[in-house]
Amino acid sequence: MNVSENTGYKYCGKIMAAKLSDRDFQRLSHFIHEECGIKMAVPKKVMLEARLKKRLRVLGLETFDEYCDLLFSPLGMQQERLNMINVVTTNKTDFFREPRHFEYLLQQAIPELIRLCGAGMRRRLAVWSAGCSTGEEPYTLAMVLSEFAARTPGFNFSILATDISTAVLEKAVRGVYKEERLETVPQMYRKNYFMKSKDRGRALVRVMPEVRSLVRFRRLNFLDHDFGMREHQDIIFCRNVIIYFDRPTQEKVLGRLCGHLIPGGYLFMGHSETLSSLDLPLVSVGPMVYRRPL
Repeated sequence: MNVSENTGYKYCGKIMAAKLSDRDFQRLSHFIHEECGIKMAVPKKVMLEARLKKRLRVLGLETFDEYCDLLFSPLGMQQERLNMINVVTTNKTDFFREPRHFEYLLQQAIPELIRLCGAGMRRRLAVWSAGCSTGEEPYTLAMVLSEFAARTPGFNFSILATDISTAVLEKAVRGVYKEERLETVPQMYRKNYFMKSKDRGRALVRVMPEVRSLVRFRRLNFLDHDFGMREHQDIIFCRNVIIYFDRPTQEKVLGRLCGHLIPGGYLFMGHSETLSSLDLPLVSVGPMVYRRPL
């Protein structure tokens, strides 16, 4: 895989002028849907073209035909597949996003799970941030659960955080963010759970080591048959993820998630999502909060 040494304006201009043909768009959109479940409708063609031009530039390719030939070759399947997925996946998240979910978690879900099965007391409470992006959600969970543990002697928990994109997982593991990302974080949490960069000109913060140590990150594809895991979870956050799937894929993925949720466990979904018409073993217990019946 040779990267062109020509980095001048003429070469960059060729890449910028490259157009994604309907044929190549269909090949790529089919691959994306089969590989990670994301439905790439025709209106997203311009977005896909713009994002993949970054890969053309890195690989020294001038056309999308060349890119498709590479991607669908045996070598490309080994070396370019993950890069392509990293480019096309959307990763929008915030600390304390949809804050009422964290209120419900602390005030309703956890006390009920302690009463039901001793989760967090007789055994460790298992929480899964599914589709964790760059880590803001699992670190928010780590912070609010740490506060709960400080008020509840003997309470303990574990947090699993997964995403299909290796690029965002690398950022999540580092736990470094622009200081402006803390606008949604209450002052008490900013003070107790983040470190400021010594170089004040960079305006960066990092999640405290003791908080980072509470989260276990790993790559996971929602289309994998059993997610490659055997653990059962008490609580699953899967918010603003399934909106990128078509309805059959949504039902399939959420059905598998339910298979990893204990009876009586909770599933938190994003407010832009709906489970109506999906055949799932869940009952609604709050705004986009569902529970697996006992």
